[in-house]
Amino acid sequence: MILGLVLFIGVHLVSTRREVRARLIAQHGESLYKLGFALVAVVGLALIVWGFATYRATGWIDVWYPPKMMRHITVALMLPAVILLVAAYIRGGIYRVVKHPMLTAVKLWALAHLLSNGDLGSIILFGSLLGWAVVDRISLKHRADAGGPPIPVGGIGNDAIAVAVGIVAYLALGFAFHPVVIGVPVFGA
Repeated sequence: MILGLVLFIGVHLVSTRREVRARLIAQHGESLYKLGFALVAVVGLALIVWGFATYRATGWIDVWYPPKMMRHITVALMLPAVILLVAAYIRGGIYRVVKHPMLTAVKLWALAHLLSNGDLGSIILFGSLLGWAVVDRISLKHRADAGGPPIPVGGIGNDAIAVAVGIVAYLALGFAFHPVVIGVPVFGA
């Protein structure tokens, strides 16, 4: 899991170092840079998933015991997190106001899961991803380059779609994905 976090976060941190990113693109071309980025990120993500699953099955280490109410806070925080994630792709007023809804979604997701999970693996996983999202957001504030041509942003209609899709995705994650794939029920447990 830790190797996966190093790969996943490391490759994402390369994009915050604009001079390193520019040098890699100049040396290898933009297509090869993007392919390499994607491959390292996918390998990192796969190692994170495999490592965390192995840890949960064989080496659980409790550090603290969150109060049961933290689960309710986690469930509540996940709704805006999922909506923000969708709003990163269906751009409207939410995107315009939040500026970086995907990073905000990652921060909410990680914080929510830190609140309700007191084991070492969860602290490492969610804490690392929260830290990365904070560092990435700070780096975005200090970048001189705009990062390419502006991406069109829609209006309130896109916000309505983002909220509707976000709610459906939230319910699907809570009722289907989380209990089946993660093995932890979200609702009614």
